[in-house]
Formats: sequence, structure tokens, C-alpha cells
Amino acid sequence: MIIDRILNNNVVIIKDKDGLEQVVCGKGIAFKKKSGDFIDENEINKVFILKDKVKNKKFQEIVSNIPLQYLEVTNEIIEMIKLESGKKISDTIYISLSDHIHMAVERFLDGISIKNYMMWDIKRFYQQEFQLSLKALDIIKEKLDVTLPQDEAAFITLHIVNAGMDNDDMHQTLEITKIMQEISNIVRYYFSIEFDTDSVYYYRFITHLKFFAERLLSDNIIKDSDDDDLLNMVKIKYKESYSCVEKITEFISRKYEYKLSKEEQLYLTIHIERVVNKNQNKE
Repeated sequence: MIIDRILNNNVVIIKDKDGLEQVVCGKGIAFKKKSGDFIDENEINKVFILKDKVKNKKFQEIVSNIPLQYLEVTNEIIEMIKLESGKKISDTIYISLSDHIHMAVERFLDGISIKNYMMWDIKRFYQQEFQLSLKALDIIKEKLDVTLPQDEAAFITLHIVNAGMDNDDMHQTLEITKIMQEISNIVRYYFSIEFDTDSVYYYRFITHLKFFAERLLSDNIIKDSDDDDLLNMVKIKYKESYSCVEKITEFISRKYEYKLSKEEQLYLTIHIERVVNKNQNKE
């Protein structure tokens, strides 16, 4: 491999035969070298290929200012996530997570600990991702000898969720989580219950809320069908659940200026009925 540009002693840029830039990492691979020099492939630890030029440029900016050990830890965490989740995640997580871990550790070492006030809901909404994040904290402790608080696991969870959505906008992921939190709280308070987070009905309810929140933020309104018979039947059969949906409808309309369609009200009523009845029957 021939060096195109040097970012620091541990990171260089090369170009493949098609002219695509690759970020190549390895301890001391660029020491006393310059552009045009060869690097030994046996000294390379990781090669990052981001085809999107904007993302690639952002990643180069980050890795040029982060010690190699943070990139190595991030790579180990991401490989663990891919292996244990079995899900495809966007390569943008290399950018966001390496930057976050570096800042989180630096903050912690400076005695600054940031509370994540959505942690309880993040743990409920994204159970698998949160468990992976706890394992990420274990890797950080093992490799960097730093014990980060569980609040950081919640932050890492959002990075995993964001990458799973193939979404570059962390703000949108936070907004989706916030909407899920608001609606689930309305249901909790209306029925005076605590959810059984291990229930399949709870999983389906939360999944429905996530897709609903995505539609709301993208202003993707579901058009009503001409058939109101099913909704009318559900109103009668699941009276309390529909009454709860009416409160949700009013709240969403007031805060987000989004009108729930009859079809959305129908499915939300059914999900609420199932998740609430599951809890009540368990009691």
C-alpha cells in the first residue's frame, strides 16, 4: 500500500485502484514516513472504507484527533454488536461512536459525569441495544481501564439504534425516543400500570410507537380508508383503550400539530388493549 496522505503517526489515507479513499490504521505505521511511501500491510490493524465523501471527510477529521486506542476499542465494540445482534448497522457508527467514546472517557477523567435523564426509558425501549451497551462499557473498562457509569450505556444505546436505522441524524433518534416516552407515559398514567417489558405485547407496542414516531417526524400521514366499521367496533369492544387513544390524539395534535388518522387510532387502540390486558392478567 502507498500512502496518499498522513493524518497522524497511526492513521494514513490510501487510494484503491478506483481512486476511492481508505482510512488505514496501525500503531506507528506513518512514523518517519511521507506521502508516496509504502506501508507494511502486516502493520495494519484496521481499514475503514466510507464511500460517502461527506462521511469519509468527517471520519478523517475525527480519527486524526483521536488516539489509536480509542479507534481500536470502538472497532472491537462494533464487531461485538454486529456478532451478537446479527443485524446490519450503518458504517456511520464508526464516526459517531469513536467520537463519543473518546469524549466520554475524557470527560470522566476530568471529573465530569453527565446524567442521561432518559436512561430509564431507553432501557425499556431498546432492551437488546442497552444490553450490548453494557458489554461495550465492559470492553472500555478492560481496554482503557475506565469504569464509565450506566448513563453512558444509555448514550451508546442511542448510537446503536441510530446506526440500525441507517440514520445520520442523532437529533431525530432522540426525538423518536422522546415521542415514544410521551405516549407510553400517557398509557401508564391513564391505566395506572407499569409495563411488563418482557412481554411480546410490550415489544410490539414499542415497535409500533417507533414507526409511528418516524412517520410523525417525516410528516408521512396515513390516509384514512372509507371503511369505519372496524374502528367503530373497536371503540365499543375496547372502550377504555380507545379513550386513552383519544387523549394521545389530543396531545399529539396540540404539541406536534399532527392529526392521527382513524387507521392509526385503530392500531394504537389494539396495541394498548393487548399490552394493558397482559399486565392486568399478570397481576
